[in-house]
Amino acid sequence: MKSDAKIKKDVSHELEWDPSIDAAAIGVEVQEGIVTLAGHVSRYSEKIAAEKATQRVAGIRGITIELDVVLPVGRERSDADIVNAVEHVLAWNNAFSPSSIQVMVENGFVTLSGSTDWEYQRQAAEQAIRHLHGVKGVRNEIQLSLKIVPSDIKVKIEAALQRRAHKEAAEITVRVEAGKITLGGKVHTFAECQAAIDAAWSAEGVTDVVNQMIYA
Repeated sequence: MKSDAKIKKDVSHELEWDPSIDAAAIGVEVQEGIVTLAGHVSRYSEKIAAEKATQRVAGIRGITIELDVVLPVGRERSDADIVNAVEHVLAWNNAFSPSSIQVMVENGFVTLSGSTDWEYQRQAAEQAIRHLHGVKGVRNEIQLSLKIVPSDIKVKIEAALQRRAHKEAAEITVRVEAGKITLGGKVHTFAECQAAIDAAWSAEGVTDVVNQMIYA
């Protein structure tokens, strides 16, 4: 298992390695494998990039993001302009029906609501607007449409876990209550935990995934 000092060093180097991130403005602290990023960034997309870069580092057990988005002078946009830009981008995205998603903006923070059929569509809507000028944050309140849950959903999720997590899958439990999936058991890294969550979301009929996994 990596020491906190080693994880901190690796995260710092990974942030520096990513050309889309100004690593000098981001502080890194690690306690018992939990990484905290603090400081400020000039774009919301940079905040997401810092989180993704941290997730790539082996050995971490969790991430806390305390990064403020401080837009450079001249990069601010009115809320009305941001609404128009978001609606335009969503209208050109073929991953979902744009008419099913509503947009609200307050002080540069975008709230998405409405409904989609799949989690990947919900995530695609958020990802599509991260790079827009003036956006300081995104709150994704899009709900998933209720669907009939296949009777073999538990078996299919467990099979997906076997494909993605290999030997770690044996320590992960799956509980199904209608479209709600609860994952329990043990994982060893943040990457293993996220892989299990992603596998569960890919199953047909899932409307919620609850993470109760613990780190061994």
